[in-house]
Amino acid sequence: MTWKNVRLAECCEIKPPKSEAKKTLKESDLVSFVPMNNLGIGTPHLALEEDKALSEVTGSYTYFAENDVLLAKITPCFENGKLGIAKGLTNGVGFGSSEFIVFRTSNQLIPEYLYYYLLRPSFREQGQAVMTGAVGHKRVPKEFIEDSEIPLPLVEEQKRIVAILDQAFADIDKARALTEQNLKNARELFESYLQQVFSLSGDGWVDSTLADIAENLDSKRIPITKKDRVEGEHPYYGASGIVDYVNDYIFDEELLLVSEDGANLLARTYPIAFTATGKYWVNNHAHVLRFKDSFIQKFIEYYLNSISLEPYVSGMAQPKLNQKALNSISVPSVDSVIAKDIVERISALEDELNQVQRIYKAKLDRLDELKKSLLQKAFSGELTKRCNEVAA
Repeated sequence: MTWKNVRLAECCEIKPPKSEAKKTLKESDLVSFVPMNNLGIGTPHLALEEDKALSEVTGSYTYFAENDVLLAKITPCFENGKLGIAKGLTNGVGFGSSEFIVFRTSNQLIPEYLYYYLLRPSFREQGQAVMTGAVGHKRVPKEFIEDSEIPLPLVEEQKRIVAILDQAFADIDKARALTEQNLKNARELFESYLQQVFSLSGDGWVDSTLADIAENLDSKRIPITKKDRVEGEHPYYGASGIVDYVNDYIFDEELLLVSEDGANLLARTYPIAFTATGKYWVNNHAHVLRFKDSFIQKFIEYYLNSISLEPYVSGMAQPKLNQKALNSISVPSVDSVIAKDIVERISALEDELNQVQRIYKAKLDRLDELKKSLLQKAFSGELTKRCNEVAA
């Protein structure tokens, strides 16, 4: 059976009027308040954490009611898929960001079916292509929303599709959570091994500082503002690694770069020490260190990534590891033979970790593709058709 395509403006009320709330509630009555941060990604559930008096929110905030569907219209929230269904609202009413688009479904369309339709990556891609406004403040046009056509089967068929997608997405989310935990466990195992290696110092290990074993080349760094950079083939390094590519270089040797500033100095979501090779440029957000031996350099890179730098970092709002603090970091000093042995053992385990990470990341990609495939099949009629064939 062929489904009819219907414009969203014809099967939904878009932006219901605030006057509804004023007719049913007193100014002092509480309503749910939902800022943009509380609109989820990949989940229909809103984070209902705050109530406000109706009088506080009727001005510039967006009104919605129980079972309305909310969609972020501004970049990057729209592209990221911020979307949800209003359920469990205080007094059945909510107000939130002025950047919400609110859909109220009709008797021919259920909210959950609309939610999955708006969740499709193809919908976001089409919307992104026609966004208007200044950079950083682009919004999806009203006309795109109103004119988007949704395949509209009977309500009972919509319910069947939603039930299938709910179960499939729940299973996929469980698989994703398990895979992400496995990724985390693998990383933590490697980090634990690093800490164990460096805590069991043996013969030939001498307490030292970075200033004693490395030459600091910070004075050679030159920052280039984004508008002054000329695109090229040479990596342009900052605190987090390569941030751009430029047409010239400062260094042409293997050196160790260490983050100078940024939240990652404390958060440690990615390495703060990393090796740069070839021809490249470094700005003033990464310290530059030269070592007499490549194995000693790699040994120190592993060591710095295994310890907390909190005692050396100043500033909490804007963490910074200045040159004086960097030079004072206590490090083990070893000869090249010891460094080579330890680096080779750590590198072997790191290679295994990288292989495991590639496997798990590939699985995460397949899970994402499975969701996309299910959504495509759901709105082409294939999903329930296949279920009917299996049932027969």
